[in-house]
Amino acid sequence: MCGIAGLIHKGKQSNVGSQMTSMLQALKHRGPDSTGYAVYSEGKNDEFVMRVKVAEADDMSSGRGIYAELERRVSKIDEILQENGVEVKDKIKATEYALRYVIKFEGDMGRLANHIEEVKGAEILSIGNGLELIKDLGDAKDVSGAYGLNSFHGTHGIGHTRMATESDVDIRSAHPYWAFPYNDVSVVHNGQITNYWIMRRQMENKGHRFTSNCDSELLAVYTAHNLSQGIDLEESLRLSINEIDGVFTYLVATKDQLGMAKDTMAAKPLVLYESDDLIAMASEEVAIRAILPQEIDTYDPYDEEVRVWQA
Repeated sequence: MCGIAGLIHKGKQSNVGSQMTSMLQALKHRGPDSTGYAVYSEGKNDEFVMRVKVAEADDMSSGRGIYAELERRVSKIDEILQENGVEVKDKIKATEYALRYVIKFEGDMGRLANHIEEVKGAEILSIGNGLELIKDLGDAKDVSGAYGLNSFHGTHGIGHTRMATESDVDIRSAHPYWAFPYNDVSVVHNGQITNYWIMRRQMENKGHRFTSNCDSELLAVYTAHNLSQGIDLEESLRLSINEIDGVFTYLVATKDQLGMAKDTMAAKPLVLYESDDLIAMASEEVAIRAILPQEIDTYDPYDEEVRVWQA
């Protein structure tokens, strides 16, 4: 089932974190297992925000010794950053197992990320100039409260409420997905990709890496691969309709764009609202009305429809 939502402001920043929380909380009934956000600020071109977790939420119930182990893992990450000449501008422990770093680094980001993920339990959720990807177990209010998202101001964001069907209930399997090690690309998806394993092997043969067995991650890797080949976002979305099999509606965000695509059968819902200043979309209109309670006109995108908006 699952629920997806996204919004983008034109020409200004707004309280995207609070708005996304309201939208995702309205979709809680579509996916109570986990909630995820990919939110974007204007950022700085010479700085990167890295979101990383060092354990799964369920690991925290394994006893008091887990806290010492987590400190060891964080210390090891700090050592790796120092050894690679990374300047850490800021470091915040969002939860006992999730951290936010602001870094300056001019080297090979892919190699650095691989080195960090050699630490036991470490998984980079995102690296970007504007992107911050946050996901955890629980509903939108739980996750937003734990990570302080209600105070996040930015230009756009996408989010997801997940009902686990074929993969585990854990942070690794939650949406959104970031495309390692490409900056600022994130995806949320509602549907099922039936040629997932074939396309995954194709992407892996081209050097791409996957962190989960969730079919939705393929869309992030696929998009990042296309962008790295000079294909723009709109064309990548159009190509996906022919190259990816299954039923899907998905949203893609980059540093300054938000896009959507529906498959040929258009079986998975999406409702869209558009004004001169704001575009908002979600699996159900109730999510849009959570931030726009006044009378509004919405429409359902048709089959094979592709749209891209600029922040």
